Amino acid sequence: MIELLGTWLITYDSGFDVLRYLTVRTIGGTLTALILSILLGPVLIKFLQNIQFSQSIRSDGPQSHIKKSGTPTMGGLIIISSLIISTLLWSDFSNPYIWILIFITISFSTIGFFDDWLKIKERNSKGLPGKYKLCLQLFFSFIAMSLFLHVSSEGAGQIFILPFNKEYIFLISPVLFLCISTFVIIGSSNAVNLTDGLDGLAILPSVLIAGGLGLIAYASGNSIIANYLFIPFNPLSGELIVFCGAMIGAGIGFLWYNTYPAQIFMGDLGSLTLGGILGTLAVLVRHEIVFAIMAGVFVMETLSVIIQVGSYKLRGKRVFLMAPIHHHFELKGWAEPKIIVRFWIITFVLVLFALATLKLR
Repeated sequence: MIELLGTWLITYDSGFDVLRYLTVRTIGGTLTALILSILLGPVLIKFLQNIQFSQSIRSDGPQSHIKKSGTPTMGGLIIISSLIISTLLWSDFSNPYIWILIFITISFSTIGFFDDWLKIKERNSKGLPGKYKLCLQLFFSFIAMSLFLHVSSEGAGQIFILPFNKEYIFLISPVLFLCISTFVIIGSSNAVNLTDGLDGLAILPSVLIAGGLGLIAYASGNSIIANYLFIPFNPLSGELIVFCGAMIGAGIGFLWYNTYPAQIFMGDLGSLTLGGILGTLAVLVRHEIVFAIMAGVFVMETLSVIIQVGSYKLRGKRVFLMAPIHHHFELKGWAEPKIIVRFWIITFVLVLFALATLKLR
C-alpha cells in the first residue's frame, strides 16, 4: 500500500520516490510490526485470560512446567496479525511471492488454530490428530508450490543449489521440486513446533533465521550482488526482505511477552505457521540446504525425537531422558533460561556460518 502511495505521490513531487525504496519499506515494515505486536500483546493476553484459553501442560513433562499451567496460549495471533498488517502496508502487491507467503501464513495458522482450540476444548495436549495435521500441511504446501512454479521466472525448470561450490547448481524436474519443497515446508513447520517447549526458545531463532533468509533474498534480487556471490539472479526475490523485516518486528514484539517467565505462549497457531513461513522462504530463494544449516537447532530438536522414538521401538530403551532434547537438558538440571539463551547463541552462530557459505564457494 505504501509502495502504491509512493508511486502516486511522485507525480506531484519526486521526493516521494523514497517510499518505494526497498530498504525504506523494509525498515518501515519491521518497525510497524514491532509496534503493533507490542500494542496488541496486553490486549490479547487479557482477552485470552478472560475466556480461559490457557495452555495444557503435559503430565509426563518436567515438573517445573506445572507452574506454567494457566498461561494463555494462541499468542501466535500477535505475530500473525502484526505480520500480515505490516506486510500489506509496506510490500509490493504486484509481487506474487508475497501472496504465496501470505497464503502459507493464513493456511498454516488456520491449522494451528484448530490444533490449539482442540487442546483447550479437550483439556489435554493432544490436539488435532497428527495424520490430519500432516494431510492439511501437505495440501496447502502443494498448492503454494504449484503456484510458485506458475509464477516463477524459471517456470518448470527449477534449480537446486548446494553450498561451498558455485558449480553445484542443478536443474531439477517439477515433480522432484514439488517433493523437495513440500518436504522442506512441512518439515520446517513441525520442527519449529517441536522446539516451542520453553519460554522464547522458538521465537528468537525464527527471527534470526528470517533475517538471514531476508539477506539472501535481497542479494539474489540485486543483479550486482548476485553476480558477485555467484548465486542466480531473481528480480522477484528482493521483495521478500520486506516480509522478513515484518516477521522480525512481529517476532521481537512477541518476545517482549514470551520471554522467561512467559506471559503468553505462541501455541501451535504460532509455531506451525512460523516454521511453514521459514520453509517457504527457503524454497522461494532456492537455498534449502543453507536454510537447514541456519535451522540447526530445529533440526537437532527434530532428530532427538526421531532417535528417541526409534530407539524405544527397536531396542526398548531411550537415548535421552526426554525428547525433544531441550527437555533432556532440563532433566539434567540445566536452568530453563540457560537452555534458551544457549540455543539462541547456537542459532546466531549457525546463521552467520550459513551466510558465509554464500561467499565460500
